[in-house]
Amino acid sequence: MNFKVKCLGLQLILSILVCSTVLQKTFGQDKKPPNFIIIFADDLGYGDLGVYGHPTIQTPNLDQMAYEGQKWTNFYAAASVCTPSRAALLTGRLTVRSGMSSHKRRVLYPNSKNGLPASEITLAEQLRQVGYKTACIGKWHLGHKEQYLPTNNGFDYYYGIPYSNDMDKVVDIPYWEYWNQPDEAIKTNHFNVPLMRNTEIIERPANQNTITLRYTNETISFIKKNKDNPFFIYLAHNLPHIPLFVSKEFRGKSKRGLYGDVLEEIDHGVGKIIAILKEEGLENNTIVVFTSDNGPWLSFKLNGGSAGLLRAGKGTTWEGGMREPGIFWGPGLIKPGLVNGLGSTMDLFTTFSRLAGAKIPEDRIIDGYDLSETLLHGKPSPRKKLFYYRGTDIYAVRLGDFKAHFITQGEYGQFGKKEVHEPPLLYNLSTDPEERFDVSKENPDVINEINSLISDHRSKLVIGEDQLVEIE
Repeated sequence: MNFKVKCLGLQLILSILVCSTVLQKTFGQDKKPPNFIIIFADDLGYGDLGVYGHPTIQTPNLDQMAYEGQKWTNFYAAASVCTPSRAALLTGRLTVRSGMSSHKRRVLYPNSKNGLPASEITLAEQLRQVGYKTACIGKWHLGHKEQYLPTNNGFDYYYGIPYSNDMDKVVDIPYWEYWNQPDEAIKTNHFNVPLMRNTEIIERPANQNTITLRYTNETISFIKKNKDNPFFIYLAHNLPHIPLFVSKEFRGKSKRGLYGDVLEEIDHGVGKIIAILKEEGLENNTIVVFTSDNGPWLSFKLNGGSAGLLRAGKGTTWEGGMREPGIFWGPGLIKPGLVNGLGSTMDLFTTFSRLAGAKIPEDRIIDGYDLSETLLHGKPSPRKKLFYYRGTDIYAVRLGDFKAHFITQGEYGQFGKKEVHEPPLLYNLSTDPEERFDVSKENPDVINEINSLISDHRSKLVIGEDQLVEIE
């Protein structure tokens, strides 16, 4: 089997020496490397949290994180659907490079042949080589076969489901027709999704009514067991992706209905994680990030979220498909404030590697930027550009305040057909975040600059072999 083989010995010693030097320069002689927790929601909209303007969904713990830390208003997922978004976060690279995005299939399925290539380096691998304990808890969706699971991608521990919670449907009703039923007709045992611990299936079908609570408890348990070591936890909730399930304690609690119930239970879990960090005395040396993999799945109406004032949602390269809440919390590390600069989930790879003292790989292009100066000292974000890929094509590019759309297409065939724009549509997102008013005629110099940026990008691009193919 194509398992990853890790080099220890000299490589580990050199990494630890580099880590020690960088940490002394960054945090001082006696400071331990910071812990990192990424909390990754699924299909959460830009406008779904209280602190981002939702009037009825109550998210007091996430709101408090934003007040005590940094709230980013221009923070982006790297793709508008699950698999490529997750691959980009963990590798710090556009997934066109790794083959984890494709024209034929947008995500991995239970009948997919491959997963994240062994040649890719994950954030967990980066951190583990400098002494971190690592855990992936929740949705993986980067390959369900053993060689592609978290335990072969730098994680010491895995507890979760290997792909989306709407897969492995066993009820003999066509997919889209199935969702026309009332919420109470949709049951957790209609989806034969496996719950795994490391490489073993421990429950099938997974009881999704209690899965949010169990993910939270697993996270807390890992923190307690590893409080004396630097640790990295990637907590990837499989909700609020449909089907929506929630525990009895939270069912019917939210004014927003079932979708609100789900988010309020996730928020409650965030509060419990913050509480245990404080109880264990870890809050001053831990960075917690909350964001999502892509925008809301608008086709599901009230069972999907809201992108707020942003246009469209999941599956598209309009702002609603990729701009997400971005909250960074760390009382002893993060300088509180509102950040309007650009950030991407890909930047977590570079930023956390740098803060941990792990050397950034030099044998490949890394698309993530180091945001540490912004996080620690409130300096402007170094990121000034963003590529919006769909499959292996560039659909849009943001440069500073301006965003050019070269191709637009709806969500899975919704909201209009594929259109090529010559010249591209151009929006000033600082004054028009809703992408309503095309200003291309007034700004030909901006379009020329973006075209030059694309030409330079493509001149260095090697497209990876498609990994999203199904079993023949």
